Amino acid sequence: MTDQQAQLVTTTQAARDLIAATVAEAIADGKPNPTVGLVPTMGALHDGHGALFEQARAENDVVIASIFVNPLQFDRDEDFENYPSTLNADLELVTRYGGDIVFAPDTQHMYPGYPDAPQIRVSAGEMGRMFEGASRPGHFDGVCTVVAKLWNILIPPAPAQFRSYFGQKDAQQLAIVTRMARDLNTDVAIRAVDLVRAPSGLALSSRNVRLDDHGMENALGLSKALHYLADQAAAGVPLDIAAARDIIRAQENVELDYLEIVDPATLASLTPQQLATPLASEALALVAAWVPPVRLIDNMLLAP
Repeated sequence: MTDQQAQLVTTTQAARDLIAATVAEAIADGKPNPTVGLVPTMGALHDGHGALFEQARAENDVVIASIFVNPLQFDRDEDFENYPSTLNADLELVTRYGGDIVFAPDTQHMYPGYPDAPQIRVSAGEMGRMFEGASRPGHFDGVCTVVAKLWNILIPPAPAQFRSYFGQKDAQQLAIVTRMARDLNTDVAIRAVDLVRAPSGLALSSRNVRLDDHGMENALGLSKALHYLADQAAAGVPLDIAAARDIIRAQENVELDYLEIVDPATLASLTPQQLATPLASEALALVAAWVPPVRLIDNMLLAP
């Protein structure tokens, strides 16, 4: 599409009509198998989302952003009600990063009859009950339900190929939606976008702005522990997860929630026997900790 402002649609039919027209336009322009990339978001976008849009723009003929604050993901009604709504600014950011279409439905359009609907939801299973799911029961069921709906609404007509973009920063979410696409036979390719770090090593997050200088320094314990494990994996020595946890616990006022090494696809923790020998295949280190006044998550792929 052209460099014009991203086109806003708010209903399922309008979105499908626009996507079909855009795919037809791409085919007419000599692209027999156009590609369509979706970046699902809840809005309140900032430049930290830029990597998602940049990769989608580089890999696709058409880029769609969905902006929908999904009530099923929230533990408390007040958090949902107070979530910022910045649609005009979001449209400008999507346009700046090369997006073509913005699908921004309201709650009643996505879930007619809410809060009594939807009655049928997608379960994230055991993968959604561990780690972040243990802290936020039902959260990943909400993620799966809305992502499945978005895929069903926005999947382009043949012969276009469909891709959906998720950040490696939310590694558990990435693993879950990847498994959902496979288990539900959804014709969508999942694209992982690399986690972005500050020069200090701290994973970029909108929560970081709530940390003072002392908190920012303490938060570096998370990435230091992950790099410690990555260095051990690369050196071909057994992973000392206890020592990695101690790196985080040594930081002032930091309360470790979990640090686990898991299978990247299943999220199953490596066994003590696996940790006692050099890493045989790629693994994923997941960490979460309270660094007052925020809870931070981070992760790192470990390569043998």
